Amino acid sequence: MTLFNYKAVDPDGSTVRGSIDALNLVDLERRLEKMGLDLVTASATRLGLLPMGRSVPRRELIHFCFHLEKLLRAGVPILEGLSDLRDSLEHRRFRAIIASLTEAIEGGQTLSQAMNGQPRAFDGVFVSLIHAGETSGRLPEVLGHLTESLKWRDELASQTKKLAMYPAFVGSLVIAATFTLMLYMVPQLKLFVKNMGHALPWQTRALFMVSDLLVAYWHIALLLPLLLAAAARVLLHATPHLRPHVDELKLRLPFIGILLRKIIIARFANTFAMLYSSGVPILQAIRTTQDGAGNLEIRRGLERVEQLVMEGQNITTAFHHTRLFPPLVIRMLRVGENTGTLDEALANVSYFYNRDIKESVEKAQQLIEPVLTLLLGCLLGWIMLAVLGPVYDIISAIRT
Repeated sequence: MTLFNYKAVDPDGSTVRGSIDALNLVDLERRLEKMGLDLVTASATRLGLLPMGRSVPRRELIHFCFHLEKLLRAGVPILEGLSDLRDSLEHRRFRAIIASLTEAIEGGQTLSQAMNGQPRAFDGVFVSLIHAGETSGRLPEVLGHLTESLKWRDELASQTKKLAMYPAFVGSLVIAATFTLMLYMVPQLKLFVKNMGHALPWQTRALFMVSDLLVAYWHIALLLPLLLAAAARVLLHATPHLRPHVDELKLRLPFIGILLRKIIIARFANTFAMLYSSGVPILQAIRTTQDGAGNLEIRRGLERVEQLVMEGQNITTAFHHTRLFPPLVIRMLRVGENTGTLDEALANVSYFYNRDIKESVEKAQQLIEPVLTLLLGCLLGWIMLAVLGPVYDIISAIRT
């Protein structure tokens, strides 16, 4: 891709200057014509590779699949459809990726082959589905399935973020309040209590010790969570054999593990159903879902399923032997396999777990508020007891 600085003239004769991505000068002139501009001069400012960065946002992929599906159903050739989409995109990186797809297709590649060269934007499931759609002649239908699946994933991600945002916000307030009390209020009360000349109870001594540590090392206390997270990440990267144990531990956590397992199963069922209904062979569908498992424990289970199916076992028996999937999934697989509606059975599994996840998130949100309130109350109660306890003892001694 090339970024051009251009000078053009609009229909009124006014000069327009700007920057735009294009493959070459001919492509630049054609794009400006669509904008109602006539090119005067242009200069290339940056050639070469696509801009690097994070993967393309899911919302951009949803819009891409939706609009490309409608264009293909209307009979628009795929190259023209991609060019129209490129010109309408605001996300600069994705616009460059679509331009690269157009260039690859013009060079003789299929859409799935061109997408396979952009792994940061299109994962293995996406490419496999597009390839199946091209092979079967059902590309618009596959794009429709992808749109719905991406919408579902976006909603699922929104629910999990919603669950994490509230406790993170309230937890930040609790930490800020604790730091304020420990750094400013407790040191002032410490001088007052110590000047009383009485022996201090253990809770008061503990409070003053924590306050002294925070006053002396407050910067370390603030950086400690980040340092621990970075250290854990480096440790996992340096010792890959620990990753399976960590992923297994995640699934065994009291509430988070159950919710995480439900999310993984719902995502697996949705992806598997979409691949199977699009005409992807079962073995290839299982292999494709392994990359999107997001957990090494589940991935190893899917690898075991693939091995058992290759050895001649049916789908239900293979999944049953892994002991990673609950009885509901096994029963739905058995019904779908016996009736020849495996994709519908898996779609029902995805629907059930998606509804279950929503209910779990709502219940968790209802429980988080009183738990955090209780935590803050206990913290304030400890501080008040530690500070006012000695004062009350002195007043009691004076009365007697």
